[in-house]
Amino acid sequence: MRHFGYLTDDERQRLFAVPPGSVTPASPRSDLALALGATLYTPATRGALDVDAARAAAIGTTSTVWCLEDAIPHAEVAAAEANVVAALQRIRAAGRADELPLLFVRVRSAEQVTRLAEEAGPALGCLTGFSLPKATGPDLRGMLEAVARAGAGGEHPLYAMPILETADVAWAETRAAALAEVAAVVADFAEQVLCLRVGGTDLSGLFGLRRDRDTTIWDVAVVRDCLADIVNRFARNAEHVVSGAVWEHIPGPRLFKPQLRQSPFLDQHEGALRRELIDDDIDGLIREVVLDKANGMHGKTVIHPAHVSVVNSLLTVARAEYDDALEIMTARSDGGVRASAHGRMNEMGPHALWAELVSRRAAVYGVVADQSALVDLLAAGQRRLATVFPGPAVQPA
Repeated sequence: MRHFGYLTDDERQRLFAVPPGSVTPASPRSDLALALGATLYTPATRGALDVDAARAAAIGTTSTVWCLEDAIPHAEVAAAEANVVAALQRIRAAGRADELPLLFVRVRSAEQVTRLAEEAGPALGCLTGFSLPKATGPDLRGMLEAVARAGAGGEHPLYAMPILETADVAWAETRAAALAEVAAVVADFAEQVLCLRVGGTDLSGLFGLRRDRDTTIWDVAVVRDCLADIVNRFARNAEHVVSGAVWEHIPGPRLFKPQLRQSPFLDQHEGALRRELIDDDIDGLIREVVLDKANGMHGKTVIHPAHVSVVNSLLTVARAEYDDALEIMTARSDGGVRASAHGRMNEMGPHALWAELVSRRAAVYGVVADQSALVDLLAAGQRRLATVFPGPAVQPA
């Protein structure tokens, strides 16, 4: 698996100062967690999940979740389970797992993990892991135990992605205790937990809130405070990767002016691309991903193919960031402060962890040559999307 695999060799050489690296399900857990990027959710009731996964791979998706929980009606759970098992078996029979994104299944319970593992049999090896909703202490422990049992003896690790989205995490008076309980369980299953995810929709819903197209999740104060505490508890010292909340919007009417500057696009003669991104509400997504990164989150749940390449492009490392990170990592033992060639102050001690994280992200997503290359990368993603999903409008997954 390699980000932006749809680029030609010439495009990759032109757009990247350092090209994206490759990861596999057997890569170190920390690398794999960073590499998830835009995780595309698909209801497990869709008729050909393996075909969907192949199309997702063609637009650069590196991780996808087949959802057996909130995305499907309760009455269709049994049929959806059978659909997931059949898709895994077809993938194994075709020997195509290496061509697809990392595959996860969002389950409802520990019992469902065990049942799916038993029914899939050897085809379970095509799965990277399970997404675990409503992750609280007791329920989370049971689900993680089920994942550990299912993955025992496999050819590569079977991972879990707990989702923090319950009331005890949302409410201010219970949050610290709830997060401490989750952290204790996660510590007991450290090798099984790939990353922590957040349920932005569920957390907002507990307050009767829903952000609109002009509002990022970081503008919703009660949810912002919750997300900040989650990052504080789990991402300190880069202990875990915490991924961003889902962007749940597809094109529609809006009130406020666009959030994308004109000049980076006009300089690349991509004014039409800017208008397209604004018309599709992608400028709001771009703003939210930038704020995710600024607040310590990497990766994002997405529900629409049009969002994949945008999120992944924004997770690349800027050349200025990379140069500063290299300087800090080289001189960290000397301490002190140096003026960056890019107009910033590099303080060797306080910026050391930041530099390490930038270096790790660069190894997965690559370092874009300059700002114009980032615009070109966004354009390449939109062209690829139109090729794989032709038509006047791309439908949600």
